Amino acid sequence: MTTIFITGANKGLGHETARRLTALGHTVIVGARDPERGAAAATALGARFVRIDVTDDASVAAAAADVAAHEGVLDVLVNNAGVPGPYGDPSELTGADALGVFDVNVFGVVRTTTAFLPLLRRSPDPVIVNVSSGMGSLAFTHDPSRAESAVVVPLYTASKAALTMLTTQYAKAFPDIRVNAADPGYTATDLNGHSGPQTVTEGTDAIVRLATEGPGAGSGRFVDRAGPIDLF
Repeated sequence: MTTIFITGANKGLGHETARRLTALGHTVIVGARDPERGAAAATALGARFVRIDVTDDASVAAAAADVAAHEGVLDVLVNNAGVPGPYGDPSELTGADALGVFDVNVFGVVRTTTAFLPLLRRSPDPVIVNVSSGMGSLAFTHDPSRAESAVVVPLYTASKAALTMLTTQYAKAFPDIRVNAADPGYTATDLNGHSGPQTVTEGTDAIVRLATEGPGAGSGRFVDRAGPIDLF
């Protein structure tokens, strides 16, 4: 069984991923910004809580130090924390709006990955799962048959496209680590006002699969619950 750290795990996809992986017997560390909600979620799941704010360098470094002191190694890092940003007409978007979304969805992944790399490299089979989205796919957002094409969420979609590309670059740069991106699909969570047709269990299928694959499963992939999909 492996040791797994999940960011944004106090609710939604992160919480369900933690629940499923704990049920499979893995050691799960619930990462969350809010200490009360994070601790409550970890207690309910039978997991351990570590506070992490992915937008804060000191918080991310402290979280990595905590895991180093308690577990000493990390087998799987799930970069799940994310924010949607403004919906609709982008005519009044500001640079601050963009920085806020990218700071969580992209820069937060960079901070967290960098901080946890030494612990991952202590594992015999290290894995990084980045929770991206089909909303960042050019093919999906231009296909009128798909729900992704009917939504205007400029900063979220741009950040997820960036995250998927970041995943492929990490996969090339880290041949010793399996790095993949998961597309949960249109899932009912706080992110979309619980409008998605999928349950959170269905939405975590790809994440759980990537987190539990065996050695040699492949790196640099973009996967949804049905299997591999085109990157862009």
